[in-house]
Amino acid sequence: VVDAPPPLVLWQSETDPEMKVVVPEIVGKFLRPHQREGVQFMFDCVCQVRGFDGQGCILADDMGLGKTLQSIALMYTLQMTGMNMQPTVKRTIVVCPTSLVKNWDDEIIKWLHGRVKTVALFEAKRETVIKGINQFIEGSKRPRPGFSAQVLIISYETFRMHVQKFADTPACCDLLICDEAHRLKNANSQINKALSSLACRKRVLLSGTPMQNDLDEFFAMVDFTNPNILGTPSEFRKNYLGPILIGREPDSTDRERGVAQSCSAMLCEIVNQFILRRGNILNAKHLPPKLMQVVCCPLSPLQEQLYMHFLSSNACRDMMKRKSVNVLSSITALKKLCNHPLLIFDEMGKTNTKLPGFGDCAQYFVAAKESRESGGDDGRHRRGGFGGRTCYPEWSGKMLLLDRLMLSMRKTTTDRIVIVSNYTQTLDVVSSLCQERHLPFVRLDGTTSAKKRKKLVDTFNDPTTNSFAFLLSSKAGGCGLNLIGANRLVLFDPDWNPATDKQAAARVWREGQKKMCYVYRFLATGTLEEKIFQRQLSKEGLQNIVDDKEEVNSLSSKDLKRLFVFRKD
Repeated sequence: VVDAPPPLVLWQSETDPEMKVVVPEIVGKFLRPHQREGVQFMFDCVCQVRGFDGQGCILADDMGLGKTLQSIALMYTLQMTGMNMQPTVKRTIVVCPTSLVKNWDDEIIKWLHGRVKTVALFEAKRETVIKGINQFIEGSKRPRPGFSAQVLIISYETFRMHVQKFADTPACCDLLICDEAHRLKNANSQINKALSSLACRKRVLLSGTPMQNDLDEFFAMVDFTNPNILGTPSEFRKNYLGPILIGREPDSTDRERGVAQSCSAMLCEIVNQFILRRGNILNAKHLPPKLMQVVCCPLSPLQEQLYMHFLSSNACRDMMKRKSVNVLSSITALKKLCNHPLLIFDEMGKTNTKLPGFGDCAQYFVAAKESRESGGDDGRHRRGGFGGRTCYPEWSGKMLLLDRLMLSMRKTTTDRIVIVSNYTQTLDVVSSLCQERHLPFVRLDGTTSAKKRKKLVDTFNDPTTNSFAFLLSSKAGGCGLNLIGANRLVLFDPDWNPATDKQAAARVWREGQKKMCYVYRFLATGTLEEKIFQRQLSKEGLQNIVDDKEEVNSLSSKDLKRLFVFRKD
C-alpha cells in the first residue's frame, strides 16, 4: 500500500498555526513532487510571498509535466481560501488556443468533479459567445452561489474580439491563466494589448517554449506578467538588451563581454524570482522508458535523379548567387522531395508551371512508373495516373521504411503509431498508404475543427477501438494534444525549430503512458535534412525559437553552398 502524500500546506501563520492555506485533498493527493513545488511557487508569486514587485509568474515546464493540473490546483485552492481565511479568488479567466478550450473544460471537470462551474466558449455562434461572456460578467456583479460561473475558458481571438466587455467590468477577473503563453511574445499585438487591459494583476503564464534568446520577445512576456518590473522598453534596451547584444559580438572587447555577463546575471536574478522551468527528465522517474532513434533513409533512385537534377540546374546556380530564385521556396521543394517525389509532381501540376530547378522532370516520373509496372509488382499499385489513388512507397526511402515499419507493427505487436509531418501533402500520401494496406487511421491537421479534434483523440486513445495510426500535422498538433494511445511516433521530416519536433515527440511520452515509447526521427541521407538536423542540435541548448523565413535569412553564402549538396556516402 502506497502511503498518501501529506497535505500540501502553502502558507501557515507564524502566530496562529490554525491559520493556514492547504491545497484541497481532492486535487492535492494527485500532485507529484515536482507539481507540489510548482503549485507552491505559483502561490508564493501571486500572493506576493516571494518579495518582488508583482503578482504574476511564468510556469515554463517542459511539455508533459502537468502545467494544467498545477494551475488547476492553484486556482481551486485560491477559490477556497487565502491568507486571511477568505477566498483569494472568486473569478478566473483561462485564455488558451481555440483547440484547447474544450480540453481545459474537461480537465477542470476531471480533477474537481463539478465543484467549480465553468463557461467554456468553443465552436459557438456569436450569439452563444456573447451570452456566455455576459453570463460570466453578470455573475461577478451579482453572484448567485451555485449558479454563477467561477471560471471562463476562452480563446485568445475570442477574448480580443470582446475585450471591451471585460474592460468595462474590472471585477470580472481575480486570476488570469494564459496557456501557450508564448502567444504574448509581441508587445504590440492586439491580443497582448487586449489582455493587458484587464485590471487583474494575478497572472499565471504557462509555456513550454518561453522566449529566452530573443530578448525583445522575452521582455514582452515578462512585462505582461509583471508590468514595469524591468522598466520601460527603452530602459530595458539601455540597461540589458544593448549591453548584452554588444557583448555577444565576435569582435567585442573583454570589458564589453564582462559588462554583458554582469547585465545577464542581473536580469536572471530578477526574472528567476517568478519564472520556474523544469525539464521533462523528471518524467523519467515515473514513465516507461523512451528510446529516441535517428533513422537515416537513403533516397530512392527516383528521388536521387530529381535531387541531382535540381542541384545541376541553372536555377540552383543562380540561387547560390542569390540572384533569381527564392531560397526559401527551393529549400521547401527539396524538403518535400525528401518526403516523396509525388509532392514535387503535385506542385508542378498545381501551378501549371515548372518549378524552378525541376524543369523537364516529368520524364523521370514516366520512366519510374513504366519500370514499376513492368517489374515484379504484385499488382496492388498498378493504376493509371499519379498521386491521389496510389502512393508508390518505393519511390521514397522514408515512405518505404514507414510502410515496412507499420506492417511489421500490425503483424507482431498491439502498438499504435503517430506519424508527424510539416506538410499536409505528406499526410495525403501516408493516408493513401494506410488505405492501400487496410490500416485503420485518423488524421488531424489545420482543417480539423476543435470539436472533431477532441473526438479523434478520444477515439484513438480508447484501447477498445481498432485505431492504429494517427496522422498529425506538426503545426496543428503542437499544442496540448495527449496521444498516449500510441507508444510509437515517427517525425517524418525535421523542422528548423527544435521546439516543434520536441512538442510533437511529447504527445506520446507523457502522463498516463503505460508502454515503452519509441520515437523515430527520419532523415533523408546525404541531403539538406541532415544539415537542418545539425542546426537543430546546435540550437536546442539555446531554446531558440525561429521560423523558416528567419532561419533562411540567417544563412550565409557558405551555409547555402553546404546546404545544396548531395553526399551519397
